[in-house]
Amino acid sequence: MNQKILLVDDDQELCALLNEWLTQDGFQVELAHTTAAAQTHLQQKELPDAVILDVMLPDGNGLEFLRLLRTDYPSLPVLMLSARGEPTDRIIGLELGADDYLAKPCDPRELTARLKAVLRRTQAAEEQISNAGSPLVYGDLEYNPATGILLLNTNQVSLTLTEGKVLEVLLQTPGEPIAKQKLTELALGRKLSLYNRSLDMHISNLRRKLGPFSNGDARILSIRGRGYYYAPYPA
Repeated sequence: MNQKILLVDDDQELCALLNEWLTQDGFQVELAHTTAAAQTHLQQKELPDAVILDVMLPDGNGLEFLRLLRTDYPSLPVLMLSARGEPTDRIIGLELGADDYLAKPCDPRELTARLKAVLRRTQAAEEQISNAGSPLVYGDLEYNPATGILLLNTNQVSLTLTEGKVLEVLLQTPGEPIAKQKLTELALGRKLSLYNRSLDMHISNLRRKLGPFSNGDARILSIRGRGYYYAPYPA
């Protein structure tokens, strides 16, 4: 069965191009050129497998719409597009929970590859739900990959699909650095590209949501040239 994609962009020429490309690659594409049309689609039709969302829309800001998506559909994968390609837009988009971010004009092949990587992570999460695996427990933290819910000192913290996957990989080897290239491949499902800071932003989101250990020490650390690691639980 073809995976359904909702493409939200007011550039109709680009929509036609991406629609043709994605359709040839086996996706079923629905188009919306405004946030209002996108909201109507989500409310009245079957939920898509992923959303491709432009930052600049005629009736609103795509980043604000992303905020609504994360509230109403927290597990729905979202890939952001921006014609401006401003680093600030990219940072804000990832902070708000976008699973990935591309600047326009983008190579349709790269868009497809990024989209497939996001959908693979979604499929893996759904398989974990069906398998009902045991939650990950480490110190004061308990994370259930099947639900995306993390308990931190009995406080519930909601993680996006991508944040949860990054945390899963880090918790496999606490105290041992994992190279950014390997972490990107395992958690994001693609190779690390030059100047792409998506992984860094997902790490930043995790740090913000988890906070430090009770003694004030940071939970997630980095070693220049070696990568990131989840710190050993303090004695």
